Amino acid sequence: MKQDLLAYIREGRPMTQSEKLRLIVSLSVPSILAQISATVMFFIDASMVGHLGARASAAIGLVETTGWLMGGLASAANMGFAVQVAHFIGANDFEAARRVMRQSFVCCLIWSLTITLTALACGPFLPYWLGGTEEIAHDASLYFMLIGVFGMFFQMEGLAGSMLKSSGNMKVPSVLNILMCVMDVVFNYFFIYILELGVMGAALGTGLAEIVTAALMLYFLVWRSDILGLRGRPGSFRPQESTVRTAFKIGAPMGLQHLLMGSAQIVSTLIVAPLGTIAIAAHSLAITVESLCYMPGYGISEAATTLVGQGIGAGQKLLTHSFARMSVGLGIGIMTMMGVLMYIFAPELMSIMTPVAEIRDLGAHVLRIEAFAEPMFAAAIVCNGVFIGAGDTLRPAVMSLCCMWGVRLTLAALLAREYGLPGVWTAMAIELTVRGLLFLSRLFFGRWQERLSVKG
Repeated sequence: MKQDLLAYIREGRPMTQSEKLRLIVSLSVPSILAQISATVMFFIDASMVGHLGARASAAIGLVETTGWLMGGLASAANMGFAVQVAHFIGANDFEAARRVMRQSFVCCLIWSLTITLTALACGPFLPYWLGGTEEIAHDASLYFMLIGVFGMFFQMEGLAGSMLKSSGNMKVPSVLNILMCVMDVVFNYFFIYILELGVMGAALGTGLAEIVTAALMLYFLVWRSDILGLRGRPGSFRPQESTVRTAFKIGAPMGLQHLLMGSAQIVSTLIVAPLGTIAIAAHSLAITVESLCYMPGYGISEAATTLVGQGIGAGQKLLTHSFARMSVGLGIGIMTMMGVLMYIFAPELMSIMTPVAEIRDLGAHVLRIEAFAEPMFAAAIVCNGVFIGAGDTLRPAVMSLCCMWGVRLTLAALLAREYGLPGVWTAMAIELTVRGLLFLSRLFFGRWQERLSVKG
C-alpha cells in the first residue's frame, strides 16, 4: 500500500486527506520506532557509563558535542546527494537517481576520511581546549579518537540509509538502525563490563555496531533495492561536475550549519564546564533523556523529506504543501505529549541514568525546564525536514545559526553566572521556541517549494 501511494505522487494522481495521512504515518512509524529504539539503547548505553561514576560520564559528555559536529558534517554530505535522488525518483528517472548514488559513494568516502584524520589530529588536545580537567582529559581524548576512527563506517551507514529512505523504503533502514542499537548495547556491555575497558569500551562497542550495520545497509541498497539496486546495472562511479555542484549547493549550507551549530554546542560545553563535574555529567545525561522526546520528531522529519523530495520531483506543488503542513502538525502533537511525559517522569528517568543523587536531581530540574519548549522544537525539526526535501537549505541554516548564536549562547552565558546549569537550559528552551516560530513562519509564508534544478 505504501509503495502504491508513493506511485500516486510520481504519476500525478489525486490523493484524499486520509490517503495523505496514511502515507505520512506509514513512512513515519518505522523511522519513529528506529529513532525511539536508538534513544532507548543509547539511554541504556549512557546508563552503563553513568554507573561507572561521574568522572566517566563527564569525560564522554565533554567531547560529545564535538562528536555530534562530526556526525552532522557527515550527514550534510549524505543529504546533498540523497535529495537529488529523491527528486529524480519523483520524476520517474530511476537511471539518473542511480547515477547520482554511484557518485555519492566516492565523494562521501573521501569526505569521511577527511573527518577521521581531523579527529585523530585534534583528539589529544580537544579535552583541554574544551576546559576539561586532568582527571577526565585522558578518557575524553581516547573516546573521541576512537569514535573518529569509526567515522567512515558511520558515513557509509548514513549514506546508504538516506538513499533507501529517499526511495520510500523506511522499513529496512529503520530495522537495521534498531539492530545497530541492540548490538551497541551488547557490545558495550561486553567491552565495558566483561573486559573492563570503561570509557574506551563504550567507543569500541559503538564502533563495532556501526561496522556491521554499514555492511548490511549497503547490501540492501546495492543488491536488494528495486529502484536503486546496482546488480546488473553497470555504470560509472566517477563524480560529475553537475552532480557534485548540486550536492554542494544542497549540502554546503547544511554542513556550515552543522559546523557553526556544533561550534555553538561546543561553546555551550565551555559555558557548562566551569560549573563542575556534577554539572557536566547532569548536562550530558539530561540531553540523553531529552532525546526520548525529540526522536519521534526526527522520524516524522525523515518521512517529510522523502515526501517533499518526491513531490517536488514530480512537480506536485499543492500536494507537497499538504504533506508539509500535515507532517509538521503530526510532529507537534506527538512531541507535545512526549514533553508532558518528560515533565512528569523526569526524576525517574534520571535515576535510571545515574545513582548519584546530585546528578539525578539537577538533571531532573533542567529536563522540566526543557519540557515547555518541545512543541516548537518539533516545529523546527519537522520543518527542517520539509526544507531539506525541497533542497531549501541556505535560509533555514541562517535562521538556525542566528537563533543559536544570538539567543541561546548569549542568554546561556548571562544566566549561567547566577543560575548555573538551570540557566543554561532556560536559554536553550527559549531559543528552541524562537526557532520553531521562525521555521513555521517560513513554512507558511516562504518560497521554500521552488524546485532546485538537478541534473543526472
